[in-house]
Order: sequence, then structure tokens, then C-alpha cells
Amino acid sequence: MSKRLQVVFEDEELAEVQRAARRNHMTTSEWVRQVVRKAQRNEARGDPKKKLAVVRRAAEHSFPTADIDQMLAEIERGYLRD
Repeated sequence: MSKRLQVVFEDEELAEVQRAARRNHMTTSEWVRQVVRKAQRNEARGDPKKKLAVVRRAAEHSFPTADIDQMLAEIERGYLRD
């Protein structure tokens, strides 16, 4: 379901948004939707210091690994078991 959102712009701001939409060969509404989606994707999620601490702590561990071909073969055998 779609919902309508009203956004109030100053005249010059709206004119710039409309010019940007025209430059990109799209409606003003579509241009605004795409800009909002991009802003949502780029928005920082969570505390960067906490994220770095988690990554650093995980990097302290040593886990067994295998040759990639061996791992893929084991995965394939697991699929074929059923």
C-alpha cells in the first residue's frame, strides 16, 4: 500500500529539486523517493566504536580452516546425502 507524504520546501529549494529531477529524466516524486532510499542505505547503523570492538575481538580468535576445494567438496557431499 502506498501512502502520501507531504514535505514543505521553500520556493528555491523546491525549484532545485525539480531541476534535479528533470536532469535525471524523472518525476519530482520519483527523484525524491530515490534520494530518500539512498539516504536510508547510507545512514550509519549502530555505534561504530562498538562495531570495531566486536571485529577486533573476533580477530583475536583462531579457527580451523580447510582448503577451499576440500570445503566445497564436503558441502557438495552434504547436499547429495539427501
